This record gives sequence, C-alpha cells and structure tokens, in this order.
Amino acid sequence: MMQYKKLDQLVLQFENYLECWKQFNHFINLARSKKFSSEDENQFLEVKSVIVQELELILGTIECESPSREDVHSLISAAPSLRYLSDSNEGNLRALENQWHKVYVGFQALLGQIKVRQRQAQSESFLAGLFKKKS
Repeated sequence: MMQYKKLDQLVLQFENYLECWKQFNHFINLARSKKFSSEDENQFLEVKSVIVQELELILGTIECESPSREDVHSLISAAPSLRYLSDSNEGNLRALENQWHKVYVGFQALLGQIKVRQRQAQSESFLAGLFKKKS
C-alpha cells in the first residue's frame, strides 16, 4: 500500500488535475460564445498540454481503466483550437461536452477512491500510534 504522504500528494495532484479539466470546459464555452482572444487560444493550448502530461504522471502512479488514456486523448484531439470549436455546430459542441463530462465524472470517482485509501491509511496510522509500545 502507498505511504500516507504519497496518498496526500496524489490527492493534491488529482485536485489540481481536475481544475485543469474545469478550465477545459470553460474554454469550450468561450468558443461557443465566439468571444476569445489569441491569449485565450494560447491558454487553451497550455491547459491541453497539462492535461495530457499530468495524465501520464497519474497513470504512472495508479492503475486507471476508466477514463482511459484513449478517452482523454480523443477528447483533447477533438478540440484542436478555440477557433476550430467556435466554427463547430452546436451538436458537435454538445457531443464534446458530453464526452468531457464522462471523463470529468470518471476522474472525480477515481479521486473519491483515492480519498478512501487516504482515510484508511490515516486511521491505520492513528491506531498504530495508539497501540505502539512505549520503550
């Protein structure tokens, strides 16, 4: 089992990762409104880069069947730029949002599972401290 500190780090990493996913959705909405700047376009590219890179760090730490690497890559690939998304029809944007939502919920569930392990490790550590022999 992972050490308690590693679990803390993983929870923090996951929470930050999910913030990137929220930003991704924000950018979908920016594209839909057709009100974005070249700076927004650059930030969108940066968020996508972080999502893909952090995914590899996460997958290197824990097993994750769903959402899969392919789920994430296909979603990111379906949104090459804000300009591309702004030219997409509403049906395509809704399909992208639906795909985003499935991935986002999947990662939220995974975070919940990690937090369960974190709490178990905390209680085991607490109990071990209570029953430790005094020398």
